[in-house]
Amino acid sequence: MERVRVLVIDDSALVRKLLSAMLASDPAIEVVGAAPDPLVAREKIKQLAPDVLTLDVEMPRMDGLTFLENLMRLRPMPVVMVSSLTRQGAEVTLRALELGAVDFFAKPASDLADSLAAGAAEICAKVKAAARARPRPRATVRRLEVAPRLSADAVLPRSQTPGTRGGSPIIALGASTGGTEAIRAVLEAMPPDAPPIVVTQHIPAAFSGPFAARMDHCSAMRVCEARDGQPIQPGHAYIAPGSQHLLVMWDGARHVCRLHDGPQVNRHKPSVDVLFRSTAASVGAATVAALLTGMGDDGARGLLELRQAGARTLVQDEESSVVWGMPGAAWKLGAAEEALPLERIAARLLALASRPAAVAATAAIH
Repeated sequence: MERVRVLVIDDSALVRKLLSAMLASDPAIEVVGAAPDPLVAREKIKQLAPDVLTLDVEMPRMDGLTFLENLMRLRPMPVVMVSSLTRQGAEVTLRALELGAVDFFAKPASDLADSLAAGAAEICAKVKAAARARPRPRATVRRLEVAPRLSADAVLPRSQTPGTRGGSPIIALGASTGGTEAIRAVLEAMPPDAPPIVVTQHIPAAFSGPFAARMDHCSAMRVCEARDGQPIQPGHAYIAPGSQHLLVMWDGARHVCRLHDGPQVNRHKPSVDVLFRSTAASVGAATVAALLTGMGDDGARGLLELRQAGARTLVQDEESSVVWGMPGAAWKLGAAEEALPLERIAARLLALASRPAAVAATAAIH
């Protein structure tokens, strides 16, 4: 099996050294070079033909966004942004994802060596996933320690009886790699009176607030970062905070958002499986759910539980996904009724949500 060839671009010699060492510690990755700025990187791309770039944002001679925009126009290739974990860094990173970057890795502002080493497994996984993606224009290395993988049971035990509460539909979305732009495509196509939408996107805590604000600007719906106890209302979309699981619960009179600071599920917090399980238990057959582009398989089992509860379920198809990991895993489980291109998902969600829950319940798997 050929190794993924990576070029590291960062103006900090320390970051170049640390990132290169971390990536090289993975036997499936080969660091073919490093560059202090985009102009040097441009020549090295021609010479070395890397499979993936890691790209800093703030650099001399040319900033990372300008370089990325030119790259995606002239020579599209997988790029993982390495961005500071700040609000300003979040805004710039979201812009980079719009321009065509596949994913991002949050670079801490302090304790650089220790913090980067702690994220070694994450950056290696993102680079390997990026190598399989379809770009779309628009110190001493420590042994990698992998956190134990927990299921949604760690946060919310599975209900033996699916929810049958009322007929008001709720749309549930889950995504990871490439998901910020996929979610935007769905929310942009929604009318202002659409059924309520709950969203779990794998994203760091510092990024989820700016992401929600960005979605609010581009959608006719009101989009916000979910708050604990917040009523779920039509015309509103609720995005899981980057540090907490989002659940949909019935409080005796209405559905509300509940935030849970439990352990990572499928090594993610927030987890799509947790959102989907809670929706299966509290909304049941009135749910319409879609699992969008993303690395791994978080959300696949949750989507299956939703379908078994009578919900209508979709996945984004392979051709339009940046990474067909999560939707592909759900499709193989039989968790989805349909696999659709991204541009058709919003209309299909609305059409399915307009059906009475009693009719939708006939689609349940027994």
